[in-house]
Amino acid sequence: MSIVEIQNLVKEYPAFRLDDVSFRLEAGRITGFIGRNGAGKTTTIKSMLNLIHPTSGEIIYFGKPFAGNESEIKQRIGYSTGIVNWYPRKKIRTLVDIARGFYSNWDESAYRKYQTMFGIDEEKTPLQLSEGMKVKVNLLLALSHRAEILILDEPTSGLDPFSRGELLELFRELKSSGTAIFFSTHIISDIEKCADDIVYISGGRIIAALSKQAFVDKFSVCGETLEETFLRLERDNRHIDLARDNRHADIERDNRHADMERDNRHTDMERDNRHTDMERGGKNG
Repeated sequence: MSIVEIQNLVKEYPAFRLDDVSFRLEAGRITGFIGRNGAGKTTTIKSMLNLIHPTSGEIIYFGKPFAGNESEIKQRIGYSTGIVNWYPRKKIRTLVDIARGFYSNWDESAYRKYQTMFGIDEEKTPLQLSEGMKVKVNLLLALSHRAEILILDEPTSGLDPFSRGELLELFRELKSSGTAIFFSTHIISDIEKCADDIVYISGGRIIAALSKQAFVDKFSVCGETLEETFLRLERDNRHIDLARDNRHADIERDNRHADMERDNRHTDMERDNRHTDMERGGKNG
């Protein structure tokens, strides 16, 4: 069952365009969101949560449009940006108290479970934490209110291999209880280990939104790992983008030449008309 539908999402910046992005997320499935830096992953995720305002498109959660139902829907979503970057001198205990007040469905037993699992000291401040521990604090807050979908931007960033393995195992546990997980990553091996589905974005456009097996069947060649497939696709897409940019440059150059020729013709016509007027005036004189 689709619990999230992204339909024709567009976000325009002067130098970048998120272009007609569409995909669905299913309950009880893990979806890896892959793409190189600047491809549009974070822009997509922030648009999905109204942290930035899309130019157009529709975002639907649990069958309801996000617009007009944001407060209700956010009670059912867990979100992590990767690191904690607010109130850096407040104790973790204080940050948790603040977060606890936001959610009517806060689950104290889940909070204690993940606090112990992640080894988080509530008496420390974010300034005293390693980057990996900051990631864990943000995940702790996302996991502690029985969210039906987790939307995670680079959740394994900064984690050591053992902690990454623990987190991926936790994803599988949450999946078995029906939670949907959507996470962006540059670590393709994490997707190989736990993802059911893949959404692949390049240059602001969705290249594929498929099950992992269907993605492999469609794009991989014999003997390739998923990472090798991704790297090859990125090289191919860069060539396509360069060719498209070159075509656009050629069209713009041709248009400029056509404009210059048209302007020159107008100038010649005006000059001829002036000469005609002068000759006609001399005859009349």
